[in-house]
Amino acid sequence: MAEWMLLALVAAGAAGVVWAVFSLMEERSSDQRLQSLVGSGPQREQRQGFVQGLLERTKNDRRRKLEESLRELQERERKQKKRVTLRQRLQRAGLQASETQFYLFSLGMGVVLAFITLVLFAGSGSMQTAFIMAGVAFFIGLLGLPMWLLRYLAHRRMQRFLHYLPDAVELMVRGLRSGLPVTDAMRTIAEEVPDPVGPEFMEVVEGQKLGIPMEQGLERMYERVPLPEVNFLSIVIAIQRETGGNLSEALSNLASVLRARKTMKLKVKAISQEAKVSAIIIGSIPFVLVGAMTFLNPQHLDPFFETTKGNIVAVLAGLWMLAGVLIMRKIINFKF
Repeated sequence: MAEWMLLALVAAGAAGVVWAVFSLMEERSSDQRLQSLVGSGPQREQRQGFVQGLLERTKNDRRRKLEESLRELQERERKQKKRVTLRQRLQRAGLQASETQFYLFSLGMGVVLAFITLVLFAGSGSMQTAFIMAGVAFFIGLLGLPMWLLRYLAHRRMQRFLHYLPDAVELMVRGLRSGLPVTDAMRTIAEEVPDPVGPEFMEVVEGQKLGIPMEQGLERMYERVPLPEVNFLSIVIAIQRETGGNLSEALSNLASVLRARKTMKLKVKAISQEAKVSAIIIGSIPFVLVGAMTFLNPQHLDPFFETTKGNIVAVLAGLWMLAGVLIMRKIINFKF
């Protein structure tokens, strides 16, 4: 009996010793694993150096992608400054007419103006003068008025686009924050925002259905609407798709920038309005005086129209007036 109790005590003691050794080894192993995770001394410095290098490589990759995106955008801007075709002018004006239809319209306008001028001058002067003035009117109607009308329609469409663009970007931000994809957010803009912003975004959305990437769709939109604000939007989306990040926050900042630019343009327009009115008054004074003198004393200006020296003086005076008007227009027009 005593021998069995002694053997049991010895076995229990041996088991206790073995358990204590294994517990100590396990604790030491746990400390080593914890130390390897936390790091201390050279190991910690080595791990921090590895993490720092990883962050630096990530930052360099983002910087490289950003530089590549900006370089591509600069190349696109350089291509955009090339000669604009008639088709692009029609698209910027929002017209669905073809180039042939525009040429026919210009020809018809030239013929109508030439006929009206010929009728007016045929009864009041010589036929030679009437034909010369009719030829001048024909070229004005053929080349001058249609292109001016095209530029006017394009400018008006650009202003409408700028008016609705900040609201469209903010609508896109709200859609992204609510969980919508970028394409669905653009579709919301196309359906909710009036012309011309809505149809332009619809072109981008429909182009994606045909396999056109979003970046290329935005490039085409910038060709149709050559505004810096559209270029800003294209840059933000292109950089976000290349480098990642919070697109809703970036677009929210862009919307703030667009509203600030819009406010600044309105302030500049209000400040320069006095100068514009002064330029209009100064430029119209000679024509008003000529009309008044012709009405009060028609023979007083006959030397300007009936003599060679008078014609030369009239032409020089007209060119001088035109130069003054162009200089004043250059001074009071601000582009930024």
